[in-house]
Amino acid sequence: MTRTQIQLPEPLFRRLKCIAGERDWSLAELVRRGMEVYVQTCPEMTGSRKKWTMPVLRGSGGHLADPAEMCVEAEAIEKRTTC
Repeated sequence: MTRTQIQLPEPLFRRLKCIAGERDWSLAELVRRGMEVYVQTCPEMTGSRKKWTMPVLRGSGGHLADPAEMCVEAEAIEKRTTC
C-alpha cells in the first residue's frame, strides 16, 4: 500500500470524519472506498492524448459536480451538518 497526503477544505474534512465515525471506519478506509467508486465510474482515456483539463467530479449519487463549485459545496456541508 502507498501512503499519500491530500489537502481537504475543513468543512469537507469534518463531514468525512463524521461519516467515517458513523460507520466505525477510519478516515483512510472511507477515502479508499470513495476512490474505488470513483475509479469504477471514471471513463477510460482513449485515442490521442489531449490537453489535460480538470475532470468533472461525480457525487455518490452519480450526479455531476463542477470542480469550481466544490468550495461552495464544502461550505454548504458545514452549514447543514454538525457532528
